[in-house]
Amino acid sequence: MRVDRVRLLNFKCYGDADLSLERGVTVVHGVNGSGKSTLLEAVFFALYGSKALDDRTLDDVITTGEDESEVELWFTHDGREYHVERRLKLRGDRATTAKCVLETPTETIEGARDVRREVTELLRMDAEAFVNCAYVRQGEVNKLIHASPSDRQDMIDDLLQLGALEDYRERASDARLGVKTVLNGQREVLEDLQEQIEEKEAQDLHDQLNELESRRAEISDKIDHYETQREQAQKTLETAEDVLDRHEETRAEIETLEDEIDDLRSKIEATEREREDASDEISERRTRREELADERTALLAEVALETADPDDTAIQTRIEELEARDEELRDDLEDVRVTITEGTNEIERLREEADDREAQAETAREEADALTDRIDADEEAIVEREAKLEVLEAEIADARALFEDASVDFGAAESHLESLEADREEITAAITDITADIRTAENAIEEGERLLEEGKCPECGQPVEHSPHVDVLDERREERDDLTAEREELEAERDELDARIDRAETLCEAERKVDRLEDNRENIEQLLAEKRETIADRREQREQLRADADEYEAEADAKRSAADEREDDVADARAALGEINSERGELKATLQSLERIAEIADERATLEREIDTLRERIADWEEMNDERRETLSAKRERKRDLESEFDDERVETAREDKRNAEQYIEQVEEKLDDLESERDEVQGAIGGVEEKLADLKRLRQRFERVDAQCAHLESLYGEAETLQTTYGELRAELRQRNVETLERLLNETFDLVYQNDSYAAIDLDGEYRLTVYQKDGEALEPEQLSGGERALFNLSLRCAIYRLLAEGVEGTAPMPPLILDEPTVFLDSGHVTQLVSLVESMRDLGVEQIVVVSHDEELVGAADSLVRVEKDATSNRSRLECGEPPEAELLASD
Repeated sequence: MRVDRVRLLNFKCYGDADLSLERGVTVVHGVNGSGKSTLLEAVFFALYGSKALDDRTLDDVITTGEDESEVELWFTHDGREYHVERRLKLRGDRATTAKCVLETPTETIEGARDVRREVTELLRMDAEAFVNCAYVRQGEVNKLIHASPSDRQDMIDDLLQLGALEDYRERASDARLGVKTVLNGQREVLEDLQEQIEEKEAQDLHDQLNELESRRAEISDKIDHYETQREQAQKTLETAEDVLDRHEETRAEIETLEDEIDDLRSKIEATEREREDASDEISERRTRREELADERTALLAEVALETADPDDTAIQTRIEELEARDEELRDDLEDVRVTITEGTNEIERLREEADDREAQAETAREEADALTDRIDADEEAIVEREAKLEVLEAEIADARALFEDASVDFGAAESHLESLEADREEITAAITDITADIRTAENAIEEGERLLEEGKCPECGQPVEHSPHVDVLDERREERDDLTAEREELEAERDELDARIDRAETLCEAERKVDRLEDNRENIEQLLAEKRETIADRREQREQLRADADEYEAEADAKRSAADEREDDVADARAALGEINSERGELKATLQSLERIAEIADERATLEREIDTLRERIADWEEMNDERRETLSAKRERKRDLESEFDDERVETAREDKRNAEQYIEQVEEKLDDLESERDEVQGAIGGVEEKLADLKRLRQRFERVDAQCAHLESLYGEAETLQTTYGELRAELRQRNVETLERLLNETFDLVYQNDSYAAIDLDGEYRLTVYQKDGEALEPEQLSGGERALFNLSLRCAIYRLLAEGVEGTAPMPPLILDEPTVFLDSGHVTQLVSLVESMRDLGVEQIVVVSHDEELVGAADSLVRVEKDATSNRSRLECGEPPEAELLASD
């Protein structure tokens, strides 16, 4: 896999940046805090999204002051090109993913989870594996070496895909236990089925079924006989019922005729009564018509119309005139009511505002009194802080007094301390080197003395008096004594430096104390100035509050006077309201009289129509009764004809036949019910036996299926057990192979970095425990190495793991770029040179792309391409500048 290009928009410290990366070694160079690591974080975030943010959130990604951010990454993997784009957007107080798309050569994948899943499958490593192998993040260079053996084992096993084998082994174990549980359950089911089959076979079900079927046939024959006899009795019953029904129909018709005759008589009588009532109603309506005429005459006199007998048009004209006047009075009334309502509301408002102003005046006076108390308290606080300033001045003078007899001026103690500590480190390193030389000399002396005691060389058998090992013994002893004396001088010098460092640390502490005291003094002075300014503001505010209180009281008096004036206006409006209501009352009475006159004309016309209607109905009723009398005569004649058709003897014979047939049918029904009940019982017993036989058949079939399942589960249990063992053995075998290969690669890589040094080899056991062996055979834990050596050791381990993965998946899943973020944090200049050798060796071993982020100038020389990062002090935004390393530029200029 190779990163081709990354584009950023509002990503952390980058406003808009676009970077293309080439094959080989690329060094991203710049001062601390310029935004170098952010470029690598952007690549990591583009691949894995929120999983690349550790404990941070999406909110931390978006540049401060912006509401959206974008990251695009173009990369090549296994010869095919890919493009991933992520866009974030602030929604309220939280950032969310607005777009996440991965474009592959064959499809487009959308959604943060789906994209991360596809990248994980594509690179065959998730975000955690990526940082454990290919991406050495800033501050994590010693992550693997500081990890416990078990954690280191989990990290490397996951990278090598061995963790999946353990998952498979556990799944096979769970499957084996599950199969065992199911098998035991099926065996219990098999035993239960066997017991049920034996129980049913002992019941002789086939013999029971034959006996019950014979019994059912006998009962069916009896039922057929009785049903034939019942059919004959039913026919006799139907004949008798037919005769009786015809008799009943005739009798019913006679009764109906009698009812109809009585009904006709009643209707004729009722119609005659209605004719008489209608004549009475005509007389009543004529009387009512005369009364209405008298009422109209009286009303006309009340309203005093111009004509004695006006027509409808004159009356309607008068009504319209009065209604128009009433409308005018209603408008006047509404205006007066509005005046009263508005005046009342304004009176209430003015009095409420007067109350509010009086309350505001009281509040203002209370606040002014409270400000007086606060001003007194502030004046006391000023006195206390002025006293504290005097104490701080004395403490500052005491701290500065320490520098009067010191060898450094105030402000130079920190640099002086750093210089002393640097001198001490140099002396300590020199002591360490001399100690190693002393040990080498002592080893040579011991070897020479041992050979001298033996007299002969144990390998060649020659005398050793004049051998090189023996001849240089005196020189070695003198060299050892000189080195010992030199080491003692250096140790004495180191002790003296320790005392000077203690004094320098005291002076540094004094400088820091002065800085703190001066900060406190500045704060107190600022607080005093603020407090004095506050007192002046509060005094001015107090005077303003008292003036406001006087103004509020004056406004309250003015509003109460205005309310009293509005009271007089409202009283005048109420008097006008009474006059308008009186006039409207008189108008209403006249309108009611005129409307009644108009109604009387309508009522008299209605009475005339009702009289004509009643006369017509009287004539209709007379005609209707004539028709009813003719129908009455015809029905009386039909009744006499039906009464002559009665035959009592035939009716009595039919009744006797009916009784006998009903009695027989009742008896045979009971007998048939008993027989059918008996047949149903037998049929139910047959069904029960047949069901038992079917159950027996089903039990036998199920027994066969369960027996076959048990055989299959036994086979499956054995296969799961074999699979579990196979996964465990395979994992152990693969881990051992990987450990051996990783140990070889680690030693090769470490040898490239530490050529001709004091370390002989590195041992990596099956549990991923690491041991470093010196050339004298002494074993060391990696933690016993110096800081720079530990960093290079861990980088060598990372590179070895990277090489192991690359060799293991070559041709199917090319490795991602090797990314080193600030790997020189724990390295001095000598170790940086070794790091350069490590980077060059990885490039020589065929790593296609290496990206190193560093502020160290020495790494620039190892680069094939250079990216410089700078931060604009004005906008606080980082910007990129791509170019060639200095050596390439010099070659190009030649």
